Amino acid sequence: MCTFFSSESVTEGHPDKVCDRIADAVLDALLASDPDSRCACEVTAQPGRVNIMGEITSKAHVDYEAVVRDVLNEVGYEDYSRCAEICVDVHTQSPDINGAVTKSDEQLGAGDQGIMFGYACNETSQFMPLSYVLATQLACNLAQLRKSGSFPWLRSDGKTQVTLSYRDGIPSGVECVVVSTQHTEDVSQKFIRDELIEKLIKPVLSRTGLDYSHCNYLVNPSGRFVLGGPDADTGLTGRKIIVDTYGGAGHHGGGAFSGKDPSKVDRSAAYMARHIAKTVVASKVAAKCEIQLAYAIGVVEPVSVFVDTFGTGRISDGKIREWVEKNFDLRPASIISYLKLKKPIYRNLAAYGHFGRTDIDLTWEKIDQSKVNSLSAEAVPVRRIGKTENYD
Repeated sequence: MCTFFSSESVTEGHPDKVCDRIADAVLDALLASDPDSRCACEVTAQPGRVNIMGEITSKAHVDYEAVVRDVLNEVGYEDYSRCAEICVDVHTQSPDINGAVTKSDEQLGAGDQGIMFGYACNETSQFMPLSYVLATQLACNLAQLRKSGSFPWLRSDGKTQVTLSYRDGIPSGVECVVVSTQHTEDVSQKFIRDELIEKLIKPVLSRTGLDYSHCNYLVNPSGRFVLGGPDADTGLTGRKIIVDTYGGAGHHGGGAFSGKDPSKVDRSAAYMARHIAKTVVASKVAAKCEIQLAYAIGVVEPVSVFVDTFGTGRISDGKIREWVEKNFDLRPASIISYLKLKKPIYRNLAAYGHFGRTDIDLTWEKIDQSKVNSLSAEAVPVRRIGKTENYD
């Protein structure tokens, strides 16, 4: 039986992603001066105005306006940067929350209750779903074409989507590719379609080894797309959580990442869960793995650990869970230390995903071979469910 699965991505100029990048740029500026900063920064961007809101407690002094304008210029919104009003309305973290999170013995309780998921599969060398990797690569390449100057008619706002067909759980073909891109007024939709199919889409698809001869290309399906970014659509932090993670292939706990310091388990525990899931799949005890971690605010230990290998495991899910609890310290302070999360590393994560990245050196994407060996010793190799090429 043939099944279909789709994933999407957006460029750094998408209005929601602009807000995510500003929030993480603020966080990086805080952490650069005070690694113990507490930050829960929310950003909105609309025609003529950017709003920074939230809870920030830090010894650092940040020029918020300079941070905002630097991000806007970086993503290609120079005109908007020159005229936008920057409004800042932040306050310190609630003392009730701070008292619950920061323990007298230097231990760190979870910054909030919540459930966090990590996912990995062996469809690609990045241990990510192929549809997501392709959609993200298209979005990233679209931005690079704009920045290179070779496509001077491109503008910053854009979206991509890829639909793959699967047979027996293995990717078998590319069914549909959607690319929507902001552009100047002086180009026709036919020109945009022809250029992007030949110079953006096909070069990416040709590397998959999949059949795309019957692929349906939808380029700017809504037609004209001249007005974009915050001038066209209000942006908000945390509205692209599936784009940030696994393209819909894994569950999501609901908590966004950007603008949150690592004491918030929405971020740090999600990174740890991805690290563990990737370790499990790299050990070849399963073709797919999802890890769920659950926390209660102010409590040091997770309240639950759940493992699901979707029937692909060569070891029982229960046994893998026991191995996880034995080999990984899942207390928030330990996660932060193990993954080195107090560094200003977040701004560049705000676009093109937090997982499977090969362009950034991320601790949670690194595999500890000793842990891989300890888990794989009891398992036989699993059937690979996809390609292994690196699509970056």
